[in-house]
Amino acid sequence: MSEPTDLSPSDAAKLAASRAAIALVEDGMKLGLGTGSTAVIMVRELAARARAEGLSLRCAATSQATADLASSLGLRVEPLDQIGWLDLTIDGADEVDPDLNLIKGGGGAHLREKIVARASDRMVVIADPGKVVETLGAFHLPVEVIQFGWQITERLIREMLEAQGLGQRPILLRKRDGQPFLTDEGNLILDLSLEAIPDPARLARGFADIPGVVEHGLFLGICDLAIIGKPDGSVVELTRDDLSDEVDPLFAEEDEA
Repeated sequence: MSEPTDLSPSDAAKLAASRAAIALVEDGMKLGLGTGSTAVIMVRELAARARAEGLSLRCAATSQATADLASSLGLRVEPLDQIGWLDLTIDGADEVDPDLNLIKGGGGAHLREKIVARASDRMVVIADPGKVVETLGAFHLPVEVIQFGWQITERLIREMLEAQGLGQRPILLRKRDGQPFLTDEGNLILDLSLEAIPDPARLARGFADIPGVVEHGLFLGICDLAIIGKPDGSVVELTRDDLSDEVDPLFAEEDEA
């Protein structure tokens, strides 16, 4: 593979993580492909390796955008139900905490991303060091809701947040080009600015009790491995078993930045 030039430090880190993740791919695998800027880099690298090595892969995409990209690069993309259970899903994340809990959905695909991740033997997250956080919540939390009665759903979310002691936080209807953003499923997204989420599991249970909420961007206990790339091309691999040894240095690097 030719080395890209003029990469930003963040993109160089994403490239390093992507290459480490696709090294896990074996011929004949059934793969889940994530969505977002990091996933774009990963899909391009995966397609290049598949061409170079003649790999036979079956891929399920988490968004139409990813499906279009992967297909254009020669990867075989099929509906998830047609492929069945997946060997491996590789995806990015907006935040990764010390327990490998995630916030996802910055690209608006977290519903399909969660379905695909749950339908996999293993979910691997790729990210740059800026995505590693001590506590989830600085990045907005996307909540996908159906269009019918969405303002009532928003009100119920506000009441739930107050009941959990999270106070009155801004909730914005996601828009694109001045119009409400619609997911691939035709739903709306409410972005919650929570600052910090002290008990993600409790918050997830709260969303489950609200009619109209289709899915939220909290991925709890789903990620098996996080590969954190660095601008110099090196990576740190984090699992739930060894995080205490590896996450603190990452935090220290971010504090010094």
